Amino acid sequence: MNTVRPAPATSSHWRDLRLVLRPFLAEQPRPLLLGALLAALTVLTGMALLGLSGWFITATALAGLHAATAFTFDVFMPSAGIRLLALGRTASRYGERLVTHDATFAVLAALRVRLFRGWARPEAARALLMRPARLLFRLTSDIDALESLYLRLFVPAAAALGAAVLAGVVLGFMHAGMGPALALWLVVAGWGIAWAVAKGARRPAVQRAHAIEALRARAVDLVAGQTDLVMAGRLDAQRDALMHADAQLAKADLALNKLEAAAGFAYGSAGTLTLVGVLLAVGALVGEGVIGAPAAALALLVALTASEPFAALRRGALDAGRTWLAVRRLAPRMRDEADQAARPTESSSALNLQGITVAHSGSRTPVLSDLSLTLAPGERVALIGASGAGKSTLLAAIAGEITPQAGQVSAQPACLLTQRTELFQDSLRDNLRLADPAATDDQLHAVLQAAGLASDVRAMPAGLATRLGEGGLGLSGGQSRRLALARLLLRPVPLWLLDEPTEALDAATAHDVLQRLAQHAGTRTLLIATHLRREAALANRLVCMRQGRIVADLRRGSPAFDAALRSLRPD
Repeated sequence: MNTVRPAPATSSHWRDLRLVLRPFLAEQPRPLLLGALLAALTVLTGMALLGLSGWFITATALAGLHAATAFTFDVFMPSAGIRLLALGRTASRYGERLVTHDATFAVLAALRVRLFRGWARPEAARALLMRPARLLFRLTSDIDALESLYLRLFVPAAAALGAAVLAGVVLGFMHAGMGPALALWLVVAGWGIAWAVAKGARRPAVQRAHAIEALRARAVDLVAGQTDLVMAGRLDAQRDALMHADAQLAKADLALNKLEAAAGFAYGSAGTLTLVGVLLAVGALVGEGVIGAPAAALALLVALTASEPFAALRRGALDAGRTWLAVRRLAPRMRDEADQAARPTESSSALNLQGITVAHSGSRTPVLSDLSLTLAPGERVALIGASGAGKSTLLAAIAGEITPQAGQVSAQPACLLTQRTELFQDSLRDNLRLADPAATDDQLHAVLQAAGLASDVRAMPAGLATRLGEGGLGLSGGQSRRLALARLLLRPVPLWLLDEPTEALDAATAHDVLQRLAQHAGTRTLLIATHLRREAALANRLVCMRQGRIVADLRRGSPAFDAALRSLRPD
């Protein structure tokens, strides 16, 4: 009997890393490479500067012992070289910081967009609503942790490798065996210590990441839900949970601090051993007359500076566990998946549903059962039925927020206006531009005028730049709904999905909003989920739903249509 063996964990980890690195490196390949080269150049010019300075000082001192050599010794070329290296090191350091950080921030911004688009797929957004803190941590902490891959691992590793090669070349000219031996020792010791630190820091780094997330989430719950916690008698329990997360964070920090101290000691010891070994070697060469004292000073200073770039790997090694956790979390969302529940229709229909069945996650009871529905372009249809009949679920399935378990969904590009007005803590302008990022202020004023909100915005001192609070704080319920209507008008799609568009509005405001909807809908197809007579009156067709099924399909002008319309809740 053949058995399928699971892929090794190491293979899976490298596959995850490739998934993250591919968009990471593809976004800014040239700036990332240039930054690494500038980092290596900075290290090399620093080594050359210190080595040349040591050689110059020693050679000058020896030349001054005799009058003949004092007058013939050329001090101008070495001093000019020192000045050139000093200026070059400063310029390369500035360029390296500018290029590496600019490229890294650009890459992280692009990854955030890519990640956010990943949550636009069916079911993803709804799953994240169950644990909203997870979305925040993925977009902030996990993405930020990826900067260590480049800034604290790749760049220092490239610079350290360049330092080892330069040290090996310089000492290789003095002795054929000493150069390669030094380069090999630097690479093995420097990278070996970093690998050991990364391996030891992995568990506490992951624990620290989990503790920070728990601390933030519980602190927010404590502040935002204080009233509910007091009423439920859970305030002390929440405080204890917060203190436990803080204790876990302190424990992880202590473990990482100990590792950092141990890493510093290891790199210090490796540097000392390097210096002692080179000192003994050049001492022997000087004793044999192979090299002079200035060359010995050059070798010692080059060896001293060559070990320093490896110590820069310490910070990246300590963060490697956190970075690896971020890679594992983000890799599944970096896959290019284009599956959508609703695909553009190829028929003459605006919407065509064929036997769709939908059930919520974790439930075996279908919300929609073998449901079929067809809408012609320009048709206005109202879904009516009792609460729980499946009207909102049907709109979500058409919009692609829920994937049906069975059946087919074919629809024109659609825009869903949900029951709840979703506004962000941002300016009015940016809240509107969610529908069209390229919209001009003139276009924004036009849709505000169409939605009946233009006069209110003009009365605000900052106009379109007016900042809203969390959830649209600063606007009334009617103003918020009009802003949502303006955003709907700004979206150029042929199909509107409206879920109780005037719920919780007073009668006068509701009728005004509905009048504007009808006026500006034009030739668009409308599908309205409602239990209100005023909203259903917009439709020329009523589709009655009960327990996830369509039980009646009524056309305007028929007695059944009029009776069903009268049965709905009035204003």
